[in-house]
Amino acid sequence: MADLLPLLASAFILGLLGAGHCLGMCGGLMGALTLSIPQEQQHKRLRMIVAYNLGRVSSYALAGFLFGLLGWAVEQTPVAAALRVVAGLLLISLGLYLAGWWHGLTHVEKVGRHLWKYIQPIAGRLLPVKSTGHALLLGTLWGWLPCGLVYSTLFWTASQGDAATSALLMFTFGLGTWPVLLASGLAAERVTAFLRKQNVRYAAGAMVILYGLWTLPGPHQHWLMGH
Repeated sequence: MADLLPLLASAFILGLLGAGHCLGMCGGLMGALTLSIPQEQQHKRLRMIVAYNLGRVSSYALAGFLFGLLGWAVEQTPVAAALRVVAGLLLISLGLYLAGWWHGLTHVEKVGRHLWKYIQPIAGRLLPVKSTGHALLLGTLWGWLPCGLVYSTLFWTASQGDAATSALLMFTFGLGTWPVLLASGLAAERVTAFLRKQNVRYAAGAMVILYGLWTLPGPHQHWLMGH
């Protein structure tokens, strides 16, 4: 368990740093969830937002488990090293995207559009959301929205070589996005303004790039760990 704690912390931080991207992808939907609920019914608003996000991170965990099976299948083979290289490169691309320096990661999102075209019509039928059960189901479906942030993290968790660990890390990553998305449903303008600050974007991007470099196999890992 002690060996897992640094990975869990890393997964949570990745979600926290990348939550600005999540806000761009899900922020409008978060607003739609609470649009029809009167301002004085804050407890109902919060309940809907929590249900939606719980469904979303549950889908991340399922995807993590499935990708983790792939990582487990190739463990102890040369493919495992290649998987870690892909994970590191995707994390570096994510960092560049978060900082606004390069948007090549958006091309990766095209991979998931084939699946999403079947899921989106089903998710659309749940709007407007009338109950917490519908919010939970909507979040579960929306968790499969094509997202470069999620894909980058999926490859990183799959490179751990264990399906259960990958699922847990993806769930923890999803929890890392909660603070921003929960706040976006209640104070969207202030949260968005903070995340759009140039220094915030640069700091988040640089940290993810460093983690991507550390993920790449090689002797440089010992130097980065020492610092």
